[in-house]
Amino acid sequence: MRDFLKHLFPRVVLERNLRLTYTFCLGGLALTTFLVLVLTGLLLLFYYRPSPGGAYDSIRFIENAVWGGRYLRSLHRLASHTLLVLIMLHALRVILTGAYRHPRHGTWVVGTMLMFLAVFAAYTGYLLPLDQLAYWAARTGMELLRALPGGAVIFHLLVPDQIAGPLSLQRFFALHIAVIPLSMMALIFLHFFRIRRSRGLLPYL
Repeated sequence: MRDFLKHLFPRVVLERNLRLTYTFCLGGLALTTFLVLVLTGLLLLFYYRPSPGGAYDSIRFIENAVWGGRYLRSLHRLASHTLLVLIMLHALRVILTGAYRHPRHGTWVVGTMLMFLAVFAAYTGYLLPLDQLAYWAARTGMELLRALPGGAVIFHLLVPDQIAGPLSLQRFFALHIAVIPLSMMALIFLHFFRIRRSRGLLPYL
């Protein structure tokens, strides 16, 4: 925890490191976007109903009856897309600069896990509005997953009844609001910790 706090609040930072570079602090922007997702998601939880009969109606209620609801949902969706773009750009920068090599290979592995979790979080959230687009997107994704080796086991874990059935929707909801965000938070802490331990890309003093 001490090393993590030192990474966030270094005692001294070289002046040249305060200038914006071509990377534009992509990791920090991704973290900020993740925090926006958490905040907007918590606010949406006050109105969302995770049931086949209430999910779509609750989304319409949020957009049409809740003050600022349409803006809040749009911000949540936009932040989700932005997070994926920022993580991809951050990963590309790491690859192009060779920052995945020893001694930072562990940091790269944790970052890759974060990228897959972010994609999975976006996928599980896609079903929650339970409109036609969400249904067919989830169905397509699940059918593609089932075609992979071992995918049938994961398919039956995520979809025990049918696509958009009560149990399936409940599992997607639980994964989206609890399991995946908490896992991402733990990996983010580990990611920053490993960056600090390997001195990161900036020579903190």
